[in-house]
Amino acid sequence: MIINADLHIHSCFSRATSKNMVIDAIAPQAKLKGLQLVGTGDGLHPGWLQIIKDSTEPSEEGIYSQGDCDFIITAEVEDNRRVHHLMILPSIETAHSIREKMVSVDKEREGRPRVRMDGAEIMDIVHDHDGLIGPAHAFTPWTSMYKAHDSYMDCYGKKPDFLELGLSADTEMADLVKELQDIPFLTNSDAHSPWPHRLGREFNSIEMEDISFNSLKKALHNRTIKANYGFDPNMGKYHMTACTRCYEIYDPQEALNTKMKCSCGGTIKKGVDFRISEIADWKSPHHPSHRPPYIHILPLAEMISLKYSKGVTTKFVQGIWELLVNEYDSEIDVILNAPLVEIKDIDSGMVSVIQAFREKTLIIVPGGGGKYGEIRFPENNLDNYF
Repeated sequence: MIINADLHIHSCFSRATSKNMVIDAIAPQAKLKGLQLVGTGDGLHPGWLQIIKDSTEPSEEGIYSQGDCDFIITAEVEDNRRVHHLMILPSIETAHSIREKMVSVDKEREGRPRVRMDGAEIMDIVHDHDGLIGPAHAFTPWTSMYKAHDSYMDCYGKKPDFLELGLSADTEMADLVKELQDIPFLTNSDAHSPWPHRLGREFNSIEMEDISFNSLKKALHNRTIKANYGFDPNMGKYHMTACTRCYEIYDPQEALNTKMKCSCGGTIKKGVDFRISEIADWKSPHHPSHRPPYIHILPLAEMISLKYSKGVTTKFVQGIWELLVNEYDSEIDVILNAPLVEIKDIDSGMVSVIQAFREKTLIIVPGGGGKYGEIRFPENNLDNYF
């Protein structure tokens, strides 16, 4: 079976996260998005684990279900060098056991805790508990493995089970780095709210024997990820080297010449594009035989906003989103598969945007410095399509 999985989100217990990030809200939104498997996030937080227990039906296979949505226990931690690690765990009981060994501060209330360990120590604990671990958003300029290290060996001392690309990178960029040739890539949303422009904005299509922890572990080991779906990296808010105050984009050498200080007085942050160029072994990507295709997608709500409200999500936008998704069961089907003729019958304005998306003619103004990229229609003309 092939399932769509988003394996990195956060709960209501993480900073800057919606209070609606609870199972009762996430599960129905995941179904509308087209996801079958969702990582719980924040799996080292006892309060969140209790909510998961109270809100789902457990199986013996490490899966916790509500309705048509299956959850698997995941967690993100920050190590002593501010590197973030994503863990996929066999069960709630495992999560409690790992917390006892890893989270030293009894009063820790953050869903994504800081731990007084390095990457190798964290990996050893996770592997001792039969879990999976890899770097979260591996190239971002704030809290990533390649921000603090030049190699995964420097971080872990051994190969991680996977690498999460993050919103500002894709396979074309990551496969410039030789040491990553044998590592499976994951694309996840890192969602802080359950709404469709966040949850599942990046996801993985994975061939699995069944929906279980062991099957997911085997799929990563056997490289049966069929496709990675995610942003065009230009949409990521750390893709380009840019000022964190005014968001002006800088040529990397110019930024270095100014000692990473913008003319506005703000700090220039090194972009993912620049960082990968520093550690790249090749000038063009070398895709190993097991590497699946990377398919660029955009949230449907953002495409609707492009057409009707100049990028601002409104109740009107939500209404159109619901019309389309209710017709085709999931947002993923609307974006990728729904016939344009049928979309035109539902909302004639949207057919031109979806067609432009599928034909890859939408223009993306790159993001950087903490600001997401912007979508623009070619020549601001919505009438030249279909």
